Amino acid sequence: MTPKQTIAVIDFGSQYSQLIARRVRENRVYSMLCPPSVTPAELHEINAAGLIFSGGPASVYEEGAPRCDAAVLEMDLPVLGICYGMQLACQLLGSQVRPGQSREYGRTSLRIIRDDELLANMPDETVAWMSHADIVAELSADFEALAETPACPCAAARHRTRPIYGVQFHP
Repeated sequence: MTPKQTIAVIDFGSQYSQLIARRVRENRVYSMLCPPSVTPAELHEINAAGLIFSGGPASVYEEGAPRCDAAVLEMDLPVLGICYGMQLACQLLGSQVRPGQSREYGRTSLRIIRDDELLANMPDETVAWMSHADIVAELSADFEALAETPACPCAAARHRTRPIYGVQFHP
């Protein structure tokens, strides 16, 4: 018997990981929290149909920061990185993450700069909830920025050819 399709929420230490998994379930989709050490084989065993990389308090460039195996991004599954999760996915695929010039905590103005299905039902300008000190400072050529804030030139991004997306804000 094949297990039901699962959205794997890879928990990088976010205080919202349980909430993310619950919101997925509230949309009638099975979800499971997984540690960063989860392997592609384990994701295959649980019939992962997509991945959500949670946020977390660490900086992706620090020694000892939680990381997943880059091979999970090679599984051709849709990926949504949130905050730290976006930074990690982008970094694993060649982008540069650095401390921002200023930290963003709480409400901030978000402006969509490129139309994309990820942000399709959002107004061109809105208020978003941020909690970060680091930013994706330079996207690799494989990514394109979708939204920005006054302090974050890449507040949302997508991979140009693969189903990998990221948002710096907390949806």
